[in-house]
Amino acid sequence: MSFTNEELQEHWNKITYAFPILKDTLCTDCTASEYESILTLVTGLGIQVKLRDLIHIHIAKYIRQQLAPAFWNKFVTVDDDMKGFQLFKSAVNDLYESVNSFTNIIQRLTLLNNTCEDYRLKCGERDIASSLKLLIGATLHSQLPLDFQLIINQFYKISFNVFDNEYENSDMGEEMICSGCSSEYSECNCAYIVKVFHDTNRKLMDLDLLERLTGQVLTDFIQTRIETHIQKTCTGTFDVSHINNLENWLDTTVMSWLTRIYCGGSSKPPPDNKHIQDAIFKFKLKLISYLYDSYTKLRIDQLFNIIIEYPDSMPAVEDIKFCLGKTDLRLTLCKKLQIALETRLLHPGVNTPDILTAYISTIRALRHLDPSGVILETVTKPVRNYLRNREDTVRSVVSSLTEEGAGNELAEELAKYATESTEGIEIENDSTWDEWNPDPVDADPKVNISDRKASDIVSMLVNVYGSKELFVNEYRTLLADRLLAQTVINTEKEIRCLELLKLRFGESQLHFCEVMLKDISDSKRINALIQQDKEFESLNKKIVSNAMILSAQFWPPFKDESLELPEEIKIHLEAYTKAFEALKGNRTLSWKPHLGNVNIEIEIGDKKLDLTVSPFNATLIMHFQDKPEWSLEDLHQAMKVPVTVLRRKIIYWQSLGLLSEKYTDYYILTEGGDGNKSHVSTNQVQEMVCEDDEAESAMASAHDQREGELQVFWSYIVGMLTNLDSLPLDRIHQMLKMFASQAPGAECSLQELRQFLDTKLRSHQLVLQGGMYKLPKT
Repeated sequence: MSFTNEELQEHWNKITYAFPILKDTLCTDCTASEYESILTLVTGLGIQVKLRDLIHIHIAKYIRQQLAPAFWNKFVTVDDDMKGFQLFKSAVNDLYESVNSFTNIIQRLTLLNNTCEDYRLKCGERDIASSLKLLIGATLHSQLPLDFQLIINQFYKISFNVFDNEYENSDMGEEMICSGCSSEYSECNCAYIVKVFHDTNRKLMDLDLLERLTGQVLTDFIQTRIETHIQKTCTGTFDVSHINNLENWLDTTVMSWLTRIYCGGSSKPPPDNKHIQDAIFKFKLKLISYLYDSYTKLRIDQLFNIIIEYPDSMPAVEDIKFCLGKTDLRLTLCKKLQIALETRLLHPGVNTPDILTAYISTIRALRHLDPSGVILETVTKPVRNYLRNREDTVRSVVSSLTEEGAGNELAEELAKYATESTEGIEIENDSTWDEWNPDPVDADPKVNISDRKASDIVSMLVNVYGSKELFVNEYRTLLADRLLAQTVINTEKEIRCLELLKLRFGESQLHFCEVMLKDISDSKRINALIQQDKEFESLNKKIVSNAMILSAQFWPPFKDESLELPEEIKIHLEAYTKAFEALKGNRTLSWKPHLGNVNIEIEIGDKKLDLTVSPFNATLIMHFQDKPEWSLEDLHQAMKVPVTVLRRKIIYWQSLGLLSEKYTDYYILTEGGDGNKSHVSTNQVQEMVCEDDEAESAMASAHDQREGELQVFWSYIVGMLTNLDSLPLDRIHQMLKMFASQAPGAECSLQELRQFLDTKLRSHQLVLQGGMYKLPKT
């Protein structure tokens, strides 16, 4: 069938009358009856498929060239949030009205599509209207401006503020500012904002643009709000749990607000709309996961402070434990806590007792946080290594174990262990088998699970060094210092502490300490018996002595210091020795003249001073009793004490105004001269004790003891170098391992041997040439 141009033009005019979009306009007066005749014409011509596709093309062109640009042109960057709110509302309203103007065209296009043979839509849409919404969404996304999110964020920011403050008391004066809309209460816009907010969201839902246009912006905004709320409510407070409050806030505030967005203002989703219900449910899952993640990260950043405040911070630890099961942040926690410990704890500026206190709190907190012990094992490895290299760690641990008082955690732990041992309480209980859980995936398979879960803090501190003997020897030295320093010894307290340690370390390890305490009680009895000796009693009129008689082989080595006592003191001590020998028969005494305390009376004019001083200070002032002026060299010859020590001891008597330096290293006795006397009251003088004497230990240090043990090697080394002339360090070490392996302290490392030989080099007993050690030529 052929048509003239006039007929074709007439047919085209009828088609464009029904579908004005073909002329890039939406307005037409075509009625339903007129469209039926036009549809009959199109069907008769057989062009319904081509016409449908052509109309689709023109609709897409119209949306692309007019509708989308008109929408995005409203997105102008503004600083005022309220202006941004208004711009977004206006853009959505205009878009909604423009889409509604397609209603007639969509209805006619639907009828046309029903006459097509393929009767299908390109993207699987339900109908023509859905196809139009999909096309609008795609076109809008193809023309996204760079800063479109700012306006959307401003719109939801204002509406959330209004919703979050909806239930606050608004009965304020007119001068007060509404926390919702930031306007004065007399001009509050909250009701208007809520109305516009619900209306705009309803329109976006109708257009299927809510998720596509605002989904990411809304997610970012809510996540920011969650972080802000967590920071505001949880920072610095560790003694209360926040999880329930945060979950409740998320449910009652955030999710309620989101529900109103998806439901056009309704507080509950429609029961028959599964799509909205699923969207809200998925959003909630995403936000609750983000809530746990954000809260856990905040607590991880604060974990060092949480540990220091443990057990007061138990609720915060419980929150972290719960959140770790909901998040994947175990590795982050381990790394950040390890860095925090190294930065804030493991440096020379922190005292060892403070490090131990923090370490104990870390053990307790992380045991509660992760019962498997994997986190504790990972995090505290640098702490253990650092403590192992600190010289005073063992002494600090032993001091804490043996000191009583509130807050002494190690002493409490030792007493707790003793209680559990005596009552037969087991750490692991088989009755909890149904609560067993496998180790986390980051657990070291080489570590025994029972070792990792050991909850005994004392064991963990001992394992830092891997040797009980080291701790027992340190306790022995500490006990010796304490027994020698006290004028009145509380043996009951020491015995109680020793019994607790015996339960922990075993009786055989602490047998020497038992003998030491027995020596103290025996000394009291022997002193009483000697004082009753008639031959010795006559010597007590001027000098009264009480000796602490120690079993040499059971006590730690003493410092080897020289002191020549005055003649009358030596005579008195010899008499005491004879009285002891008469009492004990085959035993005698070897005096340590530099140890102990001396009670002396000093007369200064018409005043008397009663002082308790060290034997060094007592001997020093007694020499001035016989001769009022002494040079430092003469005192050195008389007392057999190094000049440097003498100079330090004289300062004590100078501080009391009894001695003065006439000129360099020449001292005179000051008798009643107020000009040289320090301004010290009588009561203060009576209590004064020289600080260096009080701080010094009577026992040889571990370094000095080791030096003594290594001296055993010296005869072997001299014999090697005499026969072989010269040897390198490695060869000397190998030969000592071979020939001196039975000597005490024979476990000598290469580094220890090098340090020992260096001392011999400094004293000119060895010569080092080309890496070879040799004896000096005589």
